[in-house]
Formats: sequence, structure tokens, C-alpha cells
Amino acid sequence: MSKFFKAASVALTLGSVLAPAAMVVAQESDDFSAVIVTDVGGVDDKSFNQSAWEGLQAWGEEAGKEKGAKGYDYIQSDSDSDYITNLNTAIQSGFDLTFGIGFKLEEAINQIAQQNPDSHFAIVDSFVDQPNVASYNFKDHEASFLAGVAAAMTTKTNKVGFVGGVEGVIIDRFEAGFVAGVKAVNPDIEVSVEYAGSFADAPKGKQIAAAMFKNGADVIFHASGDTGNGVFSEAKDLVKNDPSQEIWVIGVDRDQDAEGVIEIDGEERHLTLTSTLKGVGEAVKLATEQAAKGEFKAGNNVLGLKEDGVGLTDGQLSDEIKEKVAEYKDQIINGDIEVPEKPE
Repeated sequence: MSKFFKAASVALTLGSVLAPAAMVVAQESDDFSAVIVTDVGGVDDKSFNQSAWEGLQAWGEEAGKEKGAKGYDYIQSDSDSDYITNLNTAIQSGFDLTFGIGFKLEEAINQIAQQNPDSHFAIVDSFVDQPNVASYNFKDHEASFLAGVAAAMTTKTNKVGFVGGVEGVIIDRFEAGFVAGVKAVNPDIEVSVEYAGSFADAPKGKQIAAAMFKNGADVIFHASGDTGNGVFSEAKDLVKNDPSQEIWVIGVDRDQDAEGVIEIDGEERHLTLTSTLKGVGEAVKLATEQAAKGEFKAGNNVLGLKEDGVGLTDGQLSDEIKEKVAEYKDQIINGDIEVPEKPE
């Protein structure tokens, strides 16, 4: 997989796998507006929510829209208790399509969609079975398996770590896939797993990473949103204090290479080994484009390696590792490997 997502390819693939059920949106494209309601990570989390916001911005720019109620916008959730209020704000503001970003908004989207049957909603990373909701889900376990392969082939201590945000079905996929990928390469590698209990607690992420690195882990994969910024911070601090250390972080949902860059003696050093990719922004952009054309499609849309919905960046991977990752990717696509979705 190339370092950058091929957005056009993803968009075409997404368009070919959407559920057949469709609902016509009355508004013409020129008048169409859309908004995302974030989870607690925010649009600057350098991960999931940011990807969604970038996708909506891309739609807005291409459609000649301006940020605001008549074009595109976001509503920030600072806590779980904000979801219902923010979704109602979106409805009252007159947006034609409202996105819930993340599985934590599932219950709120379900409730508000039932209360507003003439409004249209979309949710990412969950499924809401309502005729006015389009759902987008990703086979994160497949990309995480490839990340596990990369980690296993990189570690020199035979100890790696996984930092999750909040335990649940979605992050279970990341953990299960990562561990399976590591064990596929070397079953003797020790995998430490810790959860922060939050997607927005960078200090907690830093604390967990510090303990893992101290215990000998030299590669940590995080699936924890803004919490993961603490993982990067700890890795950079350790290497700044002792440049001889060889430790790595694996990013999530988008290319997080920049989050792992430090400068030592005037030279850049990259601590992001690779990043798993999820077509969140592409899904948001495509769903908005379709709805604006009067082609809103409800239903569940599940995207994996085969559909180019998830992937892995080249990052700092050696040619040998990239070749091995490609081999495993082909085996997953061909059905020779079935990646688990739940931790053992």
C-alpha cells in the first residue's frame, strides 16, 4: 500500500459497495448543507475526527460552499452528554445531512433519527438500523493485522504494545488484528495491552507508553484518538533524552508520520513506523456528495482491504517488511487468512 490513500480509488470503491436502499433528498445541490458532530476527540485530534472533518471540508471546497449553516460545519462534543444536544442543534440549524463521528454516537443518532424521520443522518464506525441513516464501517482488524506484522518484524526486544482508547467492539478489532498479526510472524513475541478509558486523554496515553517502553517494548500501536498523542510525546521525549534508543509508534486512522518527527542535532528523525489507514474522510465526502445529488443511501457499508477502505502506510518500513506486508495483504483479500475481530 502506498504511503498516501488513493482517494479517488476509495471513492469509486465506496460507491460500488453501498447498500441498495435509497432515500431522495428534496433539496437541490446548490442549497445542500452538511455538518459533523464529533465525539470527544475533536477535529484537531490528528486522527479519526480530523479525518472526518477534512473529508467534509473537501466536499465543501469542491462544491463552492462556505463554512457555516448554509454550507458545511462541525459541532464539537466535549463529553458524551453533549451528543443529543449537538445533534438537535444540527437539526435546528437546518443542516440537510448530519454525521455522527464514532461509535459512541450510536445511541444518540438512533434516538434523534427516530424523532426526526424527515431528516438525514450518517454515522461512522457503527450501524444504526433506521431508514434515514447511512452507516459506514471498516474492517480495522485487517489493517491492524498488517500493523502487527510490521511490528513483529521490527521489534528487537520481542516486546510490543497496544494502547486502546475505550474498550468496545470497534477497538476490539484493532487489538485482535494487531495481536494476530504479531503472532503470525512470531508467536513468542510478548504483546502488552492497555486501555486508557478515553479517546481524549493524552497524559494517560503518555503514562501508559512510558510503562510499556520501560518494560522493554520497542514498538507501540495506538488506537486511541487524541490519547495517542501522549504515546507519541513519550516516544519523542525518550529519544530526545537518549538518541541511541530505537523505539517506534504505529499511528492510526490516518498517516501520523508528522506526529513522530523530532529533530536531533539538526536532523529529522521519524519515530512513526507506519500508520493504519481508514477511509473516514473519503466516506464522509462521498456520502455528502451522494446526498447532495438526491441519492442518499441508507444501510450498512462495510469496507476492508479488498475495497481499499483500510490500509497501511509505507512509513519507515524496510523493503523486506513491505514485501511481507504485501504477501499477508493478498492472503487476507483472497480469504486464505481470516483475521479475528475479537481478542482471545
